[in-house]
Amino acid sequence: MLEDIQKIIERSVPESKAYVMDPMCDGRHLKAVVISPAFKDIPLVKQHHMVMKPLNEALSGRLHALGLKTFTPERWEQVRGKYAL
Repeated sequence: MLEDIQKIIERSVPESKAYVMDPMCDGRHLKAVVISPAFKDIPLVKQHHMVMKPLNEALSGRLHALGLKTFTPERWEQVRGKYAL
């Protein structure tokens, strides 16, 4: 499922790189970090909508929880040390 989510995100969000993790190892409470230049000058809520809408459509309720962090490539370079990917 992690790979499916990654592919959906990367296919849906222009020029994106997605990292999807299952920190609880239960397949239901997932986390994702998505980096894309398409997020530039877009409010955070709309960035998350860009990611979640295609996931909701493709997975039809199979995803229980997804903690989401979105970054432009420039912002990612500033904060990447805080994330273990």
